[in-house]
Amino acid sequence: MERKIIYLVNPISGTRVKSSLPGLISRKHRVSGISYEILDTNAEGNYSFLQQKIRNENISDVVICGGDGTVNAVASCLIGIQVQIGILPMGSGNGLALAAGIPHQSEKALEIVLAGKASFIDGFFINKEFSCMLCGIGFDAEVAHEFAREKKRGLNTYIKVGAIQFFKTNPYPFEIKMKNRSISVDAFFISIANGNQFGNNFTIAPKAKLNDGLIDVVIVKKMSKFLMPFSVLNQVAGFNRINYLNDFQPDRHVLYFQVPSLSINNPDLAPLHIDGDPKETAARFDIRVIPKALKLIQP
Repeated sequence: MERKIIYLVNPISGTRVKSSLPGLISRKHRVSGISYEILDTNAEGNYSFLQQKIRNENISDVVICGGDGTVNAVASCLIGIQVQIGILPMGSGNGLALAAGIPHQSEKALEIVLAGKASFIDGFFINKEFSCMLCGIGFDAEVAHEFAREKKRGLNTYIKVGAIQFFKTNPYPFEIKMKNRSISVDAFFISIANGNQFGNNFTIAPKAKLNDGLIDVVIVKKMSKFLMPFSVLNQVAGFNRINYLNDFQPDRHVLYFQVPSLSINNPDLAPLHIDGDPKETAARFDIRVIPKALKLIQP
């Protein structure tokens, strides 16, 4: 099948200047001979028009030039559509790209796109919302909501907002149900991950794989705020082993599970983010993995 590629460019994601990107794409495509089209992303995040365009024009690949929020918005419209998805990472965190081994440099990432090697990855639904990477309830979602209000993007802004929220945050009560076990816990945050990344190589779920049919659940419990950074760093470094449901250790500061589905009761309405974008929260979340949801171009 002859390849035809659509590039979707988000002009405001992250902090990087994208004025040179069309020229880079043009140069690389002159060499490859693959036909392409460049489209702008839209502020509403509605990409349902792509489904008909893909069918009518025999589009083989959709390449997202932006961050995790843009990747999520596009990918959620392409579940079940016969198309390959590529990423030129240009966001603040680029969690999915990092988890897949896609380089941050546009030229190198574009070479991977043009090579066209793709394989399936999972995704998951949290209630009716799709996530291709990570969602969080509690502290990290507080940070995502505040970060979205900032005029300046980038890692430095994220760190500043995170530091301010760290001193303001308090734990939330949750009830987590996984298989035949129910856990009631006060926690600063819960991360539900398909891949290992928060973004910026911060690996909150170090054992996570994009295609293992499982969701990684990380629960950072109520503890002294002095201890919390050290407990999270132990998790990030991979020292905190997976907590199997038949060998549950409730005294640990950070609980780490892998399951295909779970539900979370959220009575105090702790905030929610999905793939880094703030979302409306709910009193209950039902979460389930979607095996082989997307075909992602990877190294």
